[in-house]
Amino acid sequence: MARPLVFITGASSGIGQALAARYARAGWNLALAARRTGEIQAWAAQQGLDLARYAVYAADVADTESIVAAGRRCIAEQGLPDAVIANAGISIGVDTAVREDLDVIARTFATNNIGLAATFHPFIDAMAQRGSGRLVGVGSVAGIRGLPGHGAYCASKAAVISYCESLRGELRASGVKVVTICPGYVDTPLTSRNRYSMPFLMQPPEFADRAFRAIEAGASYRVIPWQMGIVAKLLRMLPNALFDRVLAGRPRKHRQGS
Repeated sequence: MARPLVFITGASSGIGQALAARYARAGWNLALAARRTGEIQAWAAQQGLDLARYAVYAADVADTESIVAAGRRCIAEQGLPDAVIANAGISIGVDTAVREDLDVIARTFATNNIGLAATFHPFIDAMAQRGSGRLVGVGSVAGIRGLPGHGAYCASKAAVISYCESLRGELRASGVKVVTICPGYVDTPLTSRNRYSMPFLMQPPEFADRAFRAIEAGASYRVIPWQMGIVAKLLRMLPNALFDRVLAGRPRKHRQGS
């Protein structure tokens, strides 16, 4: 039987790379998209992956035509994926009072939101016609409440959660599952410079294993680890005045160039 195929963006490091490794261990073929293709090739060689089992696509999810073209090449060269994981994302601290940070906000939305929709776009009609498939949006616990200094990231991940919920309703009758995965803190280059405590910090392979199982189960929404889901729900329940006091003085994420 043909091996199933997964298409993953942001596969050159962090969560994306860990997911690629987990799917490879499970016997899937890989379609790996990122700007830094050399890093994917080096990783694949290090893993000893069979050249027949993976392909690498140069793509920038912030450039709609670039990621759409990568998806179409994947279909033409490897076939229609069984799962598409829109993982690529950026996280940069912002201060709305600083003019250049408005450009950071725009780039964050272009990557984390438009890029996610553009990642899914080439596959939706074909998956619906086939009557099966998984479209996986990687959100974040940070999308559940806004954190000072994280306005761009929190807003973009809240949008990921809402967008995937909308798409799930649209595709409900098609047989295509839409899965929202919301990581807590995972030890990746995205979090390595954070200046604040990160409870329940996970290693990427552990996160990838739990995410793989949630995606295979067709879960509509999953917070990983589950403890961060409890923390997020408790924060969501706090009255605004108390929430603001709890976060008063919390260190903010590094801004671009800081």
